[in-house]
Parts: sequence; C-alpha cells; structure tokens
Amino acid sequence: MLPLLWAATPTPSPTSGVDENLVTPGVVGFSVTLGLILATILLLISLTRRIRRVNNRALIAERLDAEEAAAAAEGDEAK
Repeated sequence: MLPLLWAATPTPSPTSGVDENLVTPGVVGFSVTLGLILATILLLISLTRRIRRVNNRALIAERLDAEEAAAAAEGDEAK
C-alpha cells in the first residue's frame, strides 16, 4: 500500500533557477550552531557539578546515619 502511495505522489520539479551550491546557512547558521554547542557544554558541566554535589551529600548523610546507629548501639549495650 505504501509503495502505491509513493508512486501516486508526484515529485516536485524545480520552479526557479536557484543554484543549490550557493544556498548555504552562512555566518548566521554557523553562529546558531556554535551557540547551541556552547550552551550544551555549559549545561553538561552544570549537570555534572550538581550530580557530584548530590552524591556527596548522600554519602555524608549515610556516614552520619551509620555513626548515629553505632552510637545508639553502644548506648544500648551500656545499659
């Protein structure tokens, strides 16, 4: 069915004498692409910092919980 629809759809014919080699994104396209790349790099750096910060906080919280549990266990043994 799909090949039949493709066969029924006419291919567009060029209507103007535009040279495909002259149509380029130019400086504007380069600037936009460069801006997107720089923004992506900055976002990845920020994301990495935040993930490290969260992991470190979780590690510290885990250590504190272990210390509190050990202190509570020692307090129960002393009674």
